[in-house]
Parts: sequence; C-alpha cells; structure tokens
Amino acid sequence: MAKPTKISAKDNGIKKEKFTDFPLIRINFILMIIAAAMIVFGFLLMLGAPSTADAFNHDIYSTRRIVIGPLFSFLGFLFMAFAIIYRKKQS
Repeated sequence: MAKPTKISAKDNGIKKEKFTDFPLIRINFILMIIAAAMIVFGFLLMLGAPSTADAFNHDIYSTRRIVIGPLFSFLGFLFMAFAIIYRKKQS
C-alpha cells in the first residue's frame, strides 16, 4: 500500500490572492462610509416642518432645503461612485 503524500498549495495549482487583487480594499470602504454619511446629512438638511391646510410654512422655500441639502446629497452620490472605482497607486 502506498503512503499518502502531503499536497501543498503549489502542487495543486492554487495560489494565494494578494491583498491588491481584491476589487475593493479598506480605503474604498472608508470612502464609501464617508459618502453615505454625506448623503444622509444632505437628506437631513432637507427635513423640516411641512405646510398644512391651515397655515403655509414659508420655510419650505429656504435655501437650506432646496439648494444646500440636495446639492450635498448629490455630491455624496458622486463621491460614492468615486469611492467604488478608486484604486491606490501601485508603487
């Protein structure tokens, strides 16, 4: 009867992946968290009291709610796309 032999990773053609071979690395996840926080913050800037049938709330047309909040959210979405495709320079 033949003795069993040890099979190493080199023998069966399996190679270990390098950290840089992964599609997303740690910096991508950090940037995506920052982008998600920007999006949420932009939506929070758009919050406010609504108008009712009894009283009209002029704060609906404030600059914070119709310009700054949507702009901040939009920039967050753009930054999310950048965070996903960002690759660290190879040295």
